[in-house]
Amino acid sequence: MRAFLQKILTQPVITLANKLSSRPDQTHVHKALTTLFNKIQTKPGKNGLILDFDNTSKLIIFSDQHKGSRNFNDDFARSEKNYLAALSYYNTENYLYCNLGDSEELWKNTLNGVLKSNTATFDQEHLFSQRNAFIKVFGNHDLYWDNDPLAPLTLEKVYGQKIKIYEGVILRLVLKNTPLSIFLTHGHQGDLQSDGNWFSKWFVSTIWAPFQSYLRINPNTPAYNSQLKSEHNMMMYNWTAKQSNLVLITGHTHQPVFNSLTHLERMYMRLETARQNNNQREIQQIEVELLAGKFSGETSPRLAYSKNTYFNTGCCCFSDGDITGIEIEGGKIRLIKWKSEGTDHTKRIILEESKLEELLDATKIN
Repeated sequence: MRAFLQKILTQPVITLANKLSSRPDQTHVHKALTTLFNKIQTKPGKNGLILDFDNTSKLIIFSDQHKGSRNFNDDFARSEKNYLAALSYYNTENYLYCNLGDSEELWKNTLNGVLKSNTATFDQEHLFSQRNAFIKVFGNHDLYWDNDPLAPLTLEKVYGQKIKIYEGVILRLVLKNTPLSIFLTHGHQGDLQSDGNWFSKWFVSTIWAPFQSYLRINPNTPAYNSQLKSEHNMMMYNWTAKQSNLVLITGHTHQPVFNSLTHLERMYMRLETARQNNNQREIQQIEVELLAGKFSGETSPRLAYSKNTYFNTGCCCFSDGDITGIEIEGGKIRLIKWKSEGTDHTKRIILEESKLEELLDATKIN
């Protein structure tokens, strides 16, 4: 019976969930991002953190783990192994870790259930906090950390020390004698159904979670609602395009974006270049990868961007267990993926890479 219901109900239920749980509006998105960025600039420490950054700095950004209670609606369960391997690597390499929101899925789970079911991940995150190398940003699904008076005590118990919660972070760099700001925030701001909306939380916890648990499905695949994700990414890109020497990195949409294009879009660009150059070897290699279709969280090509100003981490809860994130290290920015190879090995893969200086206004996408 479950298999039959999966077949007939999965797509309509996910479509309804997407429609009711996300409704980005460009005017609201732009106003919210501007307000938050200005607040952090004028009152650093209250709404956000300002960090000076240089070529010796190392930062890894992950978002959207959606840690659950290890039931059938726990989107993170399959990705836990890759996440733990990644954190072990970045801690050993002395990276600063920014957790960019929706780390805990508190719309569908109780806080105690999430804490009890994810001790290994909290222990790994704690290793960063012990080095004062852990930044925690809240999202719409873990808004509890920002608005509950008991949240600071809970975080202190989990991490063994006081952890401050931020809505955003600004990295300040100087490249080619030009100041560059990199603005990090979860990305739900201005989404009318996600920005603290009680109905969205009620729908996800009361309607969607029981269906997802019974049907045993994970919606974090390329097929589900890619158009809406692309529209939201476009709105955030449009905001950055109006700014001067400012880069925005978000999560929220679960769709990896690098230099204002999804990884899949960039593959189609490389394919077109290879065809123009009659590079048969590269054409064959790209076509094989495209045919395999393993581009977690991405959408059909939409080549509508001109500035290297918008990035999205993707998520740490893809249905195949892969996780994606953004690295900044050695004067470069990278879109990376961690995936399982066999039963015991996890591999770090660089999907995209460019120099930080290419993010300045004078540089356009090649």
